[in-house]
Amino acid sequence: MKVEFDEDVCIGMFQCVAEWDAFEEDKSKGKAILADSEEVEEGVFVREVPDDAELDAKFAARSCPVDAITIYDDDGEQVIP
Repeated sequence: MKVEFDEDVCIGMFQCVAEWDAFEEDKSKGKAILADSEEVEEGVFVREVPDDAELDAKFAARSCPVDAITIYDDDGEQVIP
């Protein structure tokens, strides 16, 4: 499972931070950041989701009010949103 985070879409509500510890607050930008991720294009960050964090990652994606977080399964199919 992979998570994709679009920092440009993020509005800094930080609900994802409460759901999964891979998301952290960047108060200087007023946005969340995805720890241990790779920037695949400008402002878009991707990382693998550990097996034991899949539920937390899904909750983080579902809690985002602007759908800045996308979850993909192991086959590359979009799961959330």
